[in-house]
Amino acid sequence: MAGTLYLVGTPIGNLGDISPRALETLRGVDFIAAEDTRVTLKLLNRFEIKKPMICYFEHNRTEMGEKLLSRLLAGESCALVTDAGMPAISDPGEDIVRQCAAQGVTVCAIPGPSALVTALALSGLPTQRFCFEGFLSTTAKNRRERLDSLREETRTLIFYEAPHKLLRTLRDLLETFGDRDIALCRELTKVHEEIIRTTLSAALDRFSAPDSPPRGEFVLVLRGAEEPAAPALDTAAALALVERLRGEGLSLREACRRAAADTGYGKNELYRLSLEKEG
Repeated sequence: MAGTLYLVGTPIGNLGDISPRALETLRGVDFIAAEDTRVTLKLLNRFEIKKPMICYFEHNRTEMGEKLLSRLLAGESCALVTDAGMPAISDPGEDIVRQCAAQGVTVCAIPGPSALVTALALSGLPTQRFCFEGFLSTTAKNRRERLDSLREETRTLIFYEAPHKLLRTLRDLLETFGDRDIALCRELTKVHEEIIRTTLSAALDRFSAPDSPPRGEFVLVLRGAEEPAAPALDTAAALALVERLRGEGLSLREACRRAAADTGYGKNELYRLSLEKEG
């Protein structure tokens, strides 16, 4: 009978945040798969847990994933952990979860701290709907394409960023989205935790200063785009305005353009609806 893969959430800074259930699971499994065994060893030592560990991370996910899955299929149980937070979120753990699902291996989550949810809750920005983007690509072209695709996104946007890349990211965000509200959440749950609620331009000025370089890991929470304005008139009234403008001698396209400005409808939408009405 196959074993079980446990996804164990670990503290994002303060070791006191680990749950009793997470500790019980770490003590009970046959082995632990860690992103960095040196980081996980500090956690285990703190709570006097001794378990064999293997290293499972981005650059060995294929080779080590096969070995991990083989051990699970042989009946062993494994706790998968990252350096901080929930495994399989913006993390190669998603691969082994998918492989386990395909092979019928039970996967059990032991929920724990999450930097993105913690930052969102502290941000002071809308929390009902959000979009997690993780780390942006280091390739300029890919970064531009990803950010361009988010221009009209109305949900709150969340990014992870390292201190040495923060200024470039703030410049790219300002260039793409304009001067929106942002919360920069630094060193969450640690001694030097700081939440900076400001605008993109002000954040760029602050961290560009020689005496205030970025330090620590950041979660960036950015306000989404404004919701499109609701049409001022219903469809029938908007099309009636188009007809009236056409009666004054305007072309269909020009009548739709003028009516769009007065109704809140898009000119292309009015043009399409007018053609459909004419049959």
